[in-house]
Amino acid sequence: MSISPEIENRLALLQEKYEAMGQDMVSYLDGLLHADFITYWDYIHLDTLLSLQNPRTPFPDEEIFIMYHQITELYFKLVLHECKQIAEKKPVTAVFFAARVGRINRYFEALIKSFDIMVDGMEKEQFLKFRMSLLPSSGFQSGQYRMIEIYATDFINLVDKDKREELRSAPIEEQFDHLYWKFGATELSTGKKTLTLKQFENKYSKTLIELARSHVQNNFNALLQQMQYEQGSTPELESELRQLDVNVNVNWPLVHYKSAVRYLERKPEEIKATGGTNWQKYLPPRFQKRIFYPSLWTQEQEENWGRSWVEDVLKL
Repeated sequence: MSISPEIENRLALLQEKYEAMGQDMVSYLDGLLHADFITYWDYIHLDTLLSLQNPRTPFPDEEIFIMYHQITELYFKLVLHECKQIAEKKPVTAVFFAARVGRINRYFEALIKSFDIMVDGMEKEQFLKFRMSLLPSSGFQSGQYRMIEIYATDFINLVDKDKREELRSAPIEEQFDHLYWKFGATELSTGKKTLTLKQFENKYSKTLIELARSHVQNNFNALLQQMQYEQGSTPELESELRQLDVNVNVNWPLVHYKSAVRYLERKPEEIKATGGTNWQKYLPPRFQKRIFYPSLWTQEQEENWGRSWVEDVLKL
C-alpha cells in the first residue's frame, strides 16, 4: 500500500519532533497502534460527573440546588481560565484583553440568565426544609468567585466602602481584614463572625492574599490604567470592562437578591440565610458601591450605582 504525500509529511514532522526530545518515534507509534479510540463519555468523565450529586435530604428539589451550584462553579472555572490568560499575556494588547473579557461577560450572562432555575425552579417549601441540612455552608463560601474579584480589580476596590480611603496605602494583609464581603458574614444578632466566614477564612485566606500580592501590577484595572496612560486603551475594551463591572457587581448580586426575597423574606421578620449572612445589606449593589473600574464611570453613575436595577427587581 502506497503512503500519500500528506502522511509522509506528517511522519517527517513527527520524527523531527521526537528526535528533538530525544524520544523514539516508533515506540510512540506502537502505543498509538494499541490504544483504544476515545469516547465522549470517557473524555469528559461523564460517569464521574453524574455521580457527584449527593443530596442530604429526601426532597427532590435539593438535587436541582446541588447541580445548579456545581454548574456555577464550572462557569467560575471558565472565568478564571480567561483571567489567567489575561494576567499572563506578555505583552497584553487591547484586542486580546477585550476578547477575553468578552468571553468572561458571556459566561456571567449565561449564569445571570439561568438563575431563574433557582428563583422559579424549586418549591419554596422544599427549599425552606432541605436548606436547614446545609448549615453552615453557603454560596458565600465560593473561593473561585473571590479569586475572580481579585483578578478583576485593584484589591483596595474590594475593601468596605467606608474604609477604602483610610486603607488605600495599607498592606494587603490589613486591607484583607476589611473586605466588603466579611461585613456580610456577621451574625445578625451579635455582629460576630459567622461560622461560615470562619470556615472560609481558614481555607482560603492565605491563597487569596497571595493571589492579590501577585496581581498588583496585572489585575484588570491595573492593566486598564496602564493602557489609558499609554493611550493604548480602546472603546471596545472599555465597553467590555464596563459590562463586566455591571455583570459582576450589579446583575449577579441582584439575581441572588431576587432569590433571597422570594425564599427568605417573611413579614414581619426575614428568614436568615444558611450561613447567617446579612443578605439584606450584603447583596444590594447600592449599599456596597463595589466598582471595579472607577475611571470608566461618571460621579453621578457611581453615586447611583445599582439603584435602578434594585428598583426594577423590587417591582417584580
